[in-house]
Amino acid sequence: MLKILAFCWVALLCLTRTVSYAQSTDSVTDKLVNFPSRLFGKVQSATTGLNQQLTRQTEKCLAKMQRREDRIRKKMFAIDSAAARSLFPSSAQQSTAQSYSGLAQKLRTDTGSRTQPLNGEYQPYVDSLRGSLLFLQQNPSLLTGAGLNLSPQVQAQLQASVSQLQALRARLQDADQIKTYVQQRKQEIGQYIARHTDLQSLLGKEYAGMNHDLYYYSQQVRQYKDILNNPDQLEQKAFSLLNRLPAFQDFMKNNSELAGLFSIPGSYGATQGLDGLQTRDQVSQLVQNQLSSAGDGGAAALQSSLQSAGAQLDNFKSKLSQLGTGNGNMDMPDFKPNDQKTKTFWKRLQYGTNFQTSHNNYYFPIVTDLGLSLGYRLGHANTIGIGASYKIGWGNGINDIAITSQGVGLRSFLDIHIKGSFSATGGLEYNYTTPFTSYRQLPQLQYWTQSGLIGITKTISMKNRVFRNTQLQLLWDMLSYQQVPKTQPFLFRLGYNF
Repeated sequence: MLKILAFCWVALLCLTRTVSYAQSTDSVTDKLVNFPSRLFGKVQSATTGLNQQLTRQTEKCLAKMQRREDRIRKKMFAIDSAAARSLFPSSAQQSTAQSYSGLAQKLRTDTGSRTQPLNGEYQPYVDSLRGSLLFLQQNPSLLTGAGLNLSPQVQAQLQASVSQLQALRARLQDADQIKTYVQQRKQEIGQYIARHTDLQSLLGKEYAGMNHDLYYYSQQVRQYKDILNNPDQLEQKAFSLLNRLPAFQDFMKNNSELAGLFSIPGSYGATQGLDGLQTRDQVSQLVQNQLSSAGDGGAAALQSSLQSAGAQLDNFKSKLSQLGTGNGNMDMPDFKPNDQKTKTFWKRLQYGTNFQTSHNNYYFPIVTDLGLSLGYRLGHANTIGIGASYKIGWGNGINDIAITSQGVGLRSFLDIHIKGSFSATGGLEYNYTTPFTSYRQLPQLQYWTQSGLIGITKTISMKNRVFRNTQLQLLWDMLSYQQVPKTQPFLFRLGYNF
């Protein structure tokens, strides 16, 4: 009787788990059916934009490289025609101009339709996105429910997303091949210049320009990869839903790039897949046997080798962190890079706000200038920009509070990094310093005064994210002595950049 009850209990547990598992799978399927189709449109839009930007930047880089090589070739022919013919062959099959145009044409027309082995850096998010789109393309019923067909609009978006993603993956690989070719050409020209030191002044400028262009192009490609490998909340939600489907898990085991890279067997994760592999105890015993045969100094020698390897690994990590993320063939820059050069115009804009006060006694401010600024980053810490301010009057004391409009201002500024967190600041400002009650009074030019400001800006470096971009400015108005009545010569401003 007890055996029968136990058997029934086990059967009930198995049935409960099966029903729960089926309900979970049905729940995931229901969520996929109701999942917004804008995901495919978003993926298509993002990949299409990156495809266009990558193609445009690559064509610009190749055109620059070709022009630089043409200038180097002309200078070399005037000095050493034999070396120039060797380095710049004139035959149609070996022409560097045709090589550059061929690389650009290959990238421009590469749709990713042909099967390519994984080359270069593995991108996990791209692999997951590709697998998800292909899986949904092969299983459209997950998006519509049983017995229903996928709408033509969603089907077209899904197909376009797959096509654009395949093209982008292929062109990123083409970009890596282009970088390799340009590096080889740069190395060949560099070796010639190194053998002829008397030509460095003649050819060094163009060669340094090749190094600049290649470095910034590599950084631009790196940014595209980072953008592609940064999923938003909508895409993360889609991945989390698909990962709960056993069919999708099996699909990724057999069709992902990672599975193809490591040739994951079909029995992966099963007990029979571990046959023939060494266990941890076997490996430990093997190490102990090797140490015993080495004598008393075996353990010490192993410990010393491990410490030496660890120190070298830390050194390599430090160098890589200084260079930033990148693939293995990234050029080592021989100049100080501008980290803003590869960013778009909108990414280089800097928004800020600041304020300053003028006092009529020690405690109570009489006027507060509230300013807004819009800057354009020229470099890591160099910014040029414009701004505006509004002057608020607070009255004459604690017993005479009155909020009034005391004036407005138009500003221009330039910040140049000096050292550490200090920058030199200069600017020209126009201020309307007369109280007004209507904006129609502002065009009266006789009430506007000029200010020529120079000073020092200190950026506060704090771990607190709220105050990390806080700026303290001490400015001297060199035109204040010409104003009638004389205006305040020294200004202190507190600002914050977003």
